[in-house]
Amino acid sequence: MIDSEVIIVGGGPAGSSCAWVLKQHGIQAIILDKKVFPRHKTCAGWITPRVLKDLEVVQDEYPYGLLTFKRLNFHLYGMNIPVKTIQYSIRRYEFDYWLVKRAGVPIKEHVVGDIQRVRDYYIIDDMFRCKYLVGAGGTNCPVYRTFFRGFYPRSKGKLIIAMEEEFKYDYKDADCHLWFFENKLSGYSWYVPKEHGFVNVGIGGKLQSMSSRGKAIQTHWDYFVRKLEGLSLVKNHRFNPYTYSYYLRQNRVKGRVHNAFIVGDAVGLATLDMGEGIGPSIQSGILAARSIITGERYSLKSVAEYSLPRILLRKGSRPRY
Repeated sequence: MIDSEVIIVGGGPAGSSCAWVLKQHGIQAIILDKKVFPRHKTCAGWITPRVLKDLEVVQDEYPYGLLTFKRLNFHLYGMNIPVKTIQYSIRRYEFDYWLVKRAGVPIKEHVVGDIQRVRDYYIIDDMFRCKYLVGAGGTNCPVYRTFFRGFYPRSKGKLIIAMEEEFKYDYKDADCHLWFFENKLSGYSWYVPKEHGFVNVGIGGKLQSMSSRGKAIQTHWDYFVRKLEGLSLVKNHRFNPYTYSYYLRQNRVKGRVHNAFIVGDAVGLATLDMGEGIGPSIQSGILAARSIITGERYSLKSVAEYSLPRILLRKGSRPRY
């Protein structure tokens, strides 16, 4: 049996951020993840200046590709609305690996199955034991499934289904483009260039709305691909997209039961307007760590519900340290 004060299930941004803060305060923690890092992770990879501030990262110190956007191009009903701002794009393959290494805690490859609460401890697969358990395993997190699903059902109306692909491409347009409500999509599509010649394209929308209109996400994807080619943003590429789901911010967030916590997509924290998930995940991981360290209440009220106000008002566009 491997013992640790804290076990974190999932080594993505939420889990690694939690581990990083715990390590800084001398709290023993280990991360369990079903894959070895670095591992492939398809994601638009849009991060805000708030992310760098929360992680106490100066832009020049990040050792991998970090592309800066000085404007975002919003496309709405045929209109192009350029918005001045400072935002960034990263590759999750690099970003997640860097975060988990920086956390400085042991990482064990393990697919979590059975979790039991025995008196003041949590026992995982009769192999691991801890006093505090943090579920950072995404939408299908086993900690959520075991301890939260019964009384904290996530709203089906806020379930997002997405298709996207990231690939090497000699792009000509280094701007970020976002199209809203194209082809009556209840969401938006994106084109996000990245450093070192990568680009991420994708679409995301509410599954319930798509189903009610009788349109599968594949139909929206096919429309989007034709648009990309028509605009000469991506041409002559054989697409092979990845499909996944996650939840937007829930109405009544519940993140702790006894000494079990859930963070990031396990809670359902993506912003209601832009579906931004990385920033809220990192914030929740840090908040869970602080609750374990100080014993204070674990509250997610400070995690922003919307992204657009910070973009449009340019609040915190250049982080200060």
